[in-house]
Amino acid sequence: MSQANPTKDEALAPTKRKRGMLILVILFLLAGIVYGIYWFIHSRYLETTDDAYVAGHVIQITPQVGGTVQAVHVEDTDIVKAGAPLVDLDRADAKVAVDQAEAALAEAVRQVRTLFANNSTYDAQIRVRQAEVDRYRQDIARREAIASTGAVALEEIDHARDALRGAEAALATAKEQLAANRVLTDGTQVEQYPTVQRAAAKLEETWLAWSRANVVAPVSGQIARRNVQVGQRVAPGTPLMAVVPLDSLWVDANFKEGQLSNMRVGQEARMTADIYGSKVVFTGHVVGLGAGTGAAFALLPAQNATGNWIKVVQRVPVRIALDPKQLQDHPLRIGLSMNVEIDTRHAGGEPLTRVKEMDTQNAASGDGAIEQARARAKEIIRANIGKQ
Repeated sequence: MSQANPTKDEALAPTKRKRGMLILVILFLLAGIVYGIYWFIHSRYLETTDDAYVAGHVIQITPQVGGTVQAVHVEDTDIVKAGAPLVDLDRADAKVAVDQAEAALAEAVRQVRTLFANNSTYDAQIRVRQAEVDRYRQDIARREAIASTGAVALEEIDHARDALRGAEAALATAKEQLAANRVLTDGTQVEQYPTVQRAAAKLEETWLAWSRANVVAPVSGQIARRNVQVGQRVAPGTPLMAVVPLDSLWVDANFKEGQLSNMRVGQEARMTADIYGSKVVFTGHVVGLGAGTGAAFALLPAQNATGNWIKVVQRVPVRIALDPKQLQDHPLRIGLSMNVEIDTRHAGGEPLTRVKEMDTQNAASGDGAIEQARARAKEIIRANIGKQ
């Protein structure tokens, strides 16, 4: 029986398959060309990593003085503002020390006032002794004038001369006392006298200890790792809790060492957090490069000087600053995972190894306790100095 003749559709099937394959190949070629153009124009400048995490400052709260905890005003997860009270320590001992220092300062002022007043006393004594010397000299002169007449005995003249020598010695002693007292008082005032200044410094010291019995938040942020309880006896430097300022976070993106050659300070970065997904995109910019790889700062650094050494591509943390406005709208937490993409197209910025200029001037202390202590010391001095 002869084979049936192929139909028209069966005859055209190979041609359709060839045409479909050709179209498919052309589409793949066009897609490859489009991707190549996109890579050449845009993608080749992008460096990405998913080994990135949110970082921030964890500020330890420690007391500057020791004492017994009387009150704890915050709990973990609480949000506090700078200056808010965190922990109160028992102030009884510090208050007693302040009272003693105030009394010592008042006593020192009055003792120094006595020194200044002694100048006038010694000066008056000198005038009295000088008057006695002058009187004895006049008496001797009168007696000697009439001694030849026999009206005055020689023994009386000798007694007068002895009295004159005693008066002259007393005058010399008074002058020495005045000179010694002026050594203590010349060139200074009661307020600047060393004894008064020492007592005032002691008052400032005790006042600071009294004021530091209240532990306050140094910055605004969220409370974490609270481990202090009421009634606990704490020593200076004991960790009580931590404050994390959530408005000043950044991202540490760990890039492979081969990805760092074209990175520069100021380059833009786009980031997504797993907590929000791809619907929220954070923007930032590169601010610096870490001082070493993660392996270099590990607790147990790798020992590569062995016979079985295998090269492992290292990663270096790149710090990326976040937009504070975006942090306010979409808060992050320390340690969250991030996906980072850095555009290295603009390579005109400073290299990541730049040296940052620092302000070498000491920042002024925001603690007003020392000013309060000095004001209190001046108040005590004025109250005890009287009228000069």
